[in-house]
Amino acid sequence: MFHMMIYMHKKAGSYEKARRLFALMAERGVPQSTVTYNSLMSFETNYKEVSKIYDQMQRAGLKPDVVSYALLINAYGKARREEEALAVFEEMLDADVRPTHKAYNILLDAFAISGMVEQAQTVFKSMRRDRYTPDLCSYTTMLSAYVNASDMEGAEKFFTRLKQDGLKPNEITYATLLKGYARTNNLEKMMEKYEEMKVNGIKLNQKILTIIMDAYGKNVDFGSAIVWYNEMESCGLIPDQKAKNILLSLAKTAEEQREANQLVGFEDQYSNEGVSKFVDEHEDRDDDGCHDDDDDDEYDALSRANFHNEKENELTHLVGDHQESLEALHVLKLC
Repeated sequence: MFHMMIYMHKKAGSYEKARRLFALMAERGVPQSTVTYNSLMSFETNYKEVSKIYDQMQRAGLKPDVVSYALLINAYGKARREEEALAVFEEMLDADVRPTHKAYNILLDAFAISGMVEQAQTVFKSMRRDRYTPDLCSYTTMLSAYVNASDMEGAEKFFTRLKQDGLKPNEITYATLLKGYARTNNLEKMMEKYEEMKVNGIKLNQKILTIIMDAYGKNVDFGSAIVWYNEMESCGLIPDQKAKNILLSLAKTAEEQREANQLVGFEDQYSNEGVSKFVDEHEDRDDDGCHDDDDDDEYDALSRANFHNEKENELTHLVGDHQESLEALHVLKLC
């Protein structure tokens, strides 16, 4: 019953109530399991809090399972705490805890976020050692490790390997490469991949066009950014708030700002100062300075609205591989 109540509080966003319920379990002498601590760890976004709960679990005499390790590694990965993430991974292997296929993808993502290519490669190779076949999610995550390390040569080689291994890149895979070339200001290679993507019949999405718009606005001129902003509507895509924020941030002169205001639907009475304040308050960026709506995490944004939904589902089902509690199937989602 307590696990179900904790789950319901989490689903409602009432994290403080969930924590109080956890404390109540101790007061009433209700046994707390690894599932209980995993639930609390999944609530937290601060790696210090996740680590604190992990330590409490061990002091309570409970052994971490693959979900515990994945949650902690993910928290360290998002915080760019590479050393700690690697230490936990090694601790997991020393404890002879072998990840499931889904857990491997979560672990891979934790290292890829920080561009820890060597560690991500270790996880990727370990999948095969444990007789798991990496899927497209695994390959795309590994590709993002190269991108986040600004190793586009390595990214290109791995992209070739992905195709040689019989997988078909999707829009998320291509967005990963596009963002990498945009970061390194290599518009020629970025557009080469864009054209390749269209030839291969990959459907355009707003994320891809936003990446290109941002890259042209930064490296060419504001007029080029306008062209790509209008391309969204030409493709039947309605620019979202992120695309609007980026366009506003690219406008530097008073004339450009007026044009940006009109395109995004701002009233003329908005002053330049007001627009700048709006952009500052609403624009999200990832740690490398690129625009991103990922609370992620990242991941950053590699058209990852869908990509992170996959990750959430993987953690949700991951618990089912190791816990008997049905409620836990829904508790362990990473956002």
